[in-house]
Amino acid sequence: MLTLLLVDAIRSAIILGGVLTAFAYVTLLERRLLARFQLRVGPNRVGPLGLLQPLADGIKLIFKESFIPARADRFVFLVAPIISVVAALFVYAVIPIGPPVRLFGREVPLVVADPNAGILLVLAASSIGVYGIILGGWASDSKYSLLGGLRSSAQVISYELTLGLAVLAVVMMAHSLSLVEIVRAQQSHPWFVVTQPVAFILFLVAGLAETNRAPFDLPEAEQELIGGYQTEYGGFAFAMFYLGEYVGVITMGALTATLFLGGWQGPPALPPVVWFLLKAFAVVFLFIWIRATLPRLRYDQLMGLGWKVLVPVGLANLALTAVVLVGRGGAG
Repeated sequence: MLTLLLVDAIRSAIILGGVLTAFAYVTLLERRLLARFQLRVGPNRVGPLGLLQPLADGIKLIFKESFIPARADRFVFLVAPIISVVAALFVYAVIPIGPPVRLFGREVPLVVADPNAGILLVLAASSIGVYGIILGGWASDSKYSLLGGLRSSAQVISYELTLGLAVLAVVMMAHSLSLVEIVRAQQSHPWFVVTQPVAFILFLVAGLAETNRAPFDLPEAEQELIGGYQTEYGGFAFAMFYLGEYVGVITMGALTATLFLGGWQGPPALPPVVWFLLKAFAVVFLFIWIRATLPRLRYDQLMGLGWKVLVPVGLANLALTAVVLVGRGGAG
């Protein structure tokens, strides 16, 4: 029992360490890529090739003054960013990054936990994460923060429905709610990006909206709301919101790789874990590319796209998937 707990603790520490390191360098990757897209240089002064820039930014935020508005709800104000971070990191407990490996004569799965309803835990965690944004906006006692929180709640509720419809189509194809089983289902069949291209596109679009990425970054629209729900936050509390946002982007990359791109599967030229990371960061690169390309939507356009286009398309795709599965005797 003690050995199992130790193995779980080590796996959790490795995954969390990897995610936090990835978060730091995704911020650098985005700044460098945006600079290239816009014909600029980007950060390149701190360390060789600018590789120590995330460390410098982290130190700056830790030591930067953090204040709480005089009329803010102090407890909720401080708890809100913690909720966002915990919800963002919790998802990695059920995302498999590779097949089981043998260490010291024992088979060790490369996932902290594989519950039967793993994908439901992922959706639940993403739903909880928005509470950090809403509570942060409300507790700040600022009209701009409150408007940013309200925008975020309406946006996430709208696009979570599209996200769920896309995931349901994959679940129907895999006959399982377990993320490990969803990856294994793509071993003997084409990857679900081939058999479910509509669900793949819906998932990507909803993922952009869920993570408040351009062109769906309305909750923190600087030109209209200063900084949205983050307006009154500074220092380490702001860094935690920042962490939650970018970890969410990496999470969407990991989930897209797991649900649609075969997870860790790939030619034997590279280890399975490397294939998983390449696929996840290819999606992150796509998110950054979209940010550099598309302008921000108006809020009525965002809500209209979600409810009038994506939800009907998602329902139609789900119904068509069910008809095809029943027609070929795969519904049982």
